[in-house]
Amino acid sequence: MFSILIHWLISATAVYVTANMLPGITIKSFGAALIVALVLGLVNALLKPVLVFFSIPLLLLTLGLFMLVINALMLQLAAVLVDSFGVQSFWWAVLGSVCISVVSWLMNAVLNI
Repeated sequence: MFSILIHWLISATAVYVTANMLPGITIKSFGAALIVALVLGLVNALLKPVLVFFSIPLLLLTLGLFMLVINALMLQLAAVLVDSFGVQSFWWAVLGSVCISVVSWLMNAVLNI
């Protein structure tokens, strides 16, 4: 249970840091980042596997780069579902999803989780 909370806080911090770094992504507070991290976790657990399954030919054709599109769509869906979080365009969502992944990876590496 403690591990889930740590990962949730890391994801929320990654969302908050990304929103403060990129002008195309806005967030009102760290509390909103906690909600966005929760929504992203749920969306990634429920919807992302279905999208990945149906996009296997595109993933093979693009050597996995289509995952950037899927991750950007998940981030835009989270922005639609959470009022205090906004993404201006698809390209900001692509860059935001990459930044969230990198920040989350760095935090996991530093904290050795």
